[in-house]
Amino acid sequence: MDRVFRMLGFWTSIFTVMFYVGDMIPAAILSLVQTVFFLTLGYLKLSERMYMYLFGAYLTVFMVGFTWYSEFILVPGFGH
Repeated sequence: MDRVFRMLGFWTSIFTVMFYVGDMIPAAILSLVQTVFFLTLGYLKLSERMYMYLFGAYLTVFMVGFTWYSEFILVPGFGH
């Protein structure tokens, strides 16, 4: 299970680079934070149950944050 988190860290680092190259600095910083989070968890050697609990907590926080962003911050139509 630790390899899964390291793989997630790898892919979020790819997103970090792409966001940075595309001059999307806030998204790059958010993706960098996720990369550090996943890589840190990947090297902790926790039990599979703890990894599943942490992933469930991560998904819960993501969905709450995404819903809050899309409801209160996102501008409909993206400025068209």
